[in-house]
Amino acid sequence: MNLLKTVDAKFFHTEIPAKPMGNYVHFITIRVTESYPLFQTDGELNKAKVRAGIENKEPISRLAMFKRKQSTPERLTGRELLRKYEIGDAKNCDYNVDFSKTTPDCILYGFAIGDSGSEKSKVVVDTAYSITPFEDSHLNVTLNAPFENGTMSRQGEVTSRINSQDHILPQIFFPSIVTLKDPTEAGFIYVFNNILRTRHYGAQTTRTGRVRNELIGVIFTDGEIVSNLRWTQKIYDLMQHKGEINLPDPLDEDEVVKAATEAMIALMKDECITHTDFIGESFTSLLNEIKSITSHETQLQAMLTQANAESSAYAQTWVLKSAKKESKKDSKSQKKAGAVAE
Repeated sequence: MNLLKTVDAKFFHTEIPAKPMGNYVHFITIRVTESYPLFQTDGELNKAKVRAGIENKEPISRLAMFKRKQSTPERLTGRELLRKYEIGDAKNCDYNVDFSKTTPDCILYGFAIGDSGSEKSKVVVDTAYSITPFEDSHLNVTLNAPFENGTMSRQGEVTSRINSQDHILPQIFFPSIVTLKDPTEAGFIYVFNNILRTRHYGAQTTRTGRVRNELIGVIFTDGEIVSNLRWTQKIYDLMQHKGEINLPDPLDEDEVVKAATEAMIALMKDECITHTDFIGESFTSLLNEIKSITSHETQLQAMLTQANAESSAYAQTWVLKSAKKESKKDSKSQKKAGAVAE
């Protein structure tokens, strides 16, 4: 069943292949913080010291958004939708505890259950970096836990429940490329929808961590493309050359999107792979078509049902059967070991 009219069917597989077939689709995304999120490890914000740009060789520290900080919230968004519409085995699929091994989430984003089997992720996400330096992208916020009357004291005693934590500022931009290998049409829309719908990233996602994903393009290729870091550095060079970086003032979003688009187009010209780019007007048409599907309940359920049918068929052929074979091998090995012991 064809779901899209704006993209040629040649870019999609009719079923999920068992082996890598050299088809890639890259979602070109700008992640924009809209509150005070936390991307941290061991209580500190993640950061890396790198060159400011490709041309600008000055070393600066940048905030880092590790890959799991990006992919985990997005796959949980997809799982939530599958459960809502009771599609496939999503209700019985327990994330990081007991994967069903058959849902689009399990097959596209991968899983690992010790000796019970694993599936390599077909969705590739790498660390994203802030365009602006660490020093101008975070703020130390004091946190407190007041009593029920709203004050920090009761019966003459002042509570010591006061702490401080570095938070990322609003309007900080993280250019990020999400790659899906060997997509089917339904799998493409499934991942696209997860990126569009996800709103919270990082720690304490119930109270903060608001992030908006601004997609600026989709690129179909026969290989990997430029890294997040190099794209970010190219954006920095373009914006600095135009005088659009005036720290500590926040960057203008329209200028960021324009520079990000120009940077990606320029970088793709240096790639040694075949590629078809949906950027600008061609992407606007595609984005509108995707939104028309994902915002219409009947069409959304049809897409999720098709994605689940494809992943379930793949699982039955390549995941569950191989797991049974491994189980039989282990059983035979144990019997042989027992016979030798006797």
